[in-house]
Amino acid sequence: MTSSVTHGDSADLTLRADLAARAARLRLMIFDVDGILTDGGLLYGADGEQLKRFNVLDGHGIKQLQQSGVATAIISARKSAIVSRRASDLGIAHVHQGVHDKHAAFAALLAQLQLTPDACGFIGDDVIDLPILSQVGFAASVPNGHPDVRSRVHYVTRAGGGHGAAREICDLIMRAQNTYADALASYLRTPLPATPPRSGKA
Repeated sequence: MTSSVTHGDSADLTLRADLAARAARLRLMIFDVDGILTDGGLLYGADGEQLKRFNVLDGHGIKQLQQSGVATAIISARKSAIVSRRASDLGIAHVHQGVHDKHAAFAALLAQLQLTPDACGFIGDDVIDLPILSQVGFAASVPNGHPDVRSRVHYVTRAGGGHGAAREICDLIMRAQNTYADALASYLRTPLPATPPRSGKA
């Protein structure tokens, strides 16, 4: 893994050539959940049920990334029905929860999808994520990630976990793969014609 880390605040969407090349090769982007798709907080209801807060910007970014041709996956040490529901809503087909040996889960995913590590990206925030982060072609973390993680990835997002970090990664990949402009164009409508002048009496 390269020792040169790009930070979102300094990159300003203009990527280093090597970082852009890494993102351009990706065919699979894998997300951790707690601290990445959420802010890392755990809320417990009165009956002990666990609650998580997700970000709609992240969700739409993941959908756009999938539509651009990059598959998505989740590998998380925790297991939650809420995560299963969120993954289903977003169309994330590959969901591995309750995984404490993340390297083994990653190896199984590579075999299933017949991919090499350099065609995969992963974003995580804690040392349990290092076995994957040290192998993938594109490794990312968040500003509040553990220092030993942030110092070992290729990219640290500007946005925090649960606050747009996943969307930032999705946009970055699509820009590197030249699919972002087309995705954005689909939302830009042709202006309505000007209202013709009224004729006759008011």
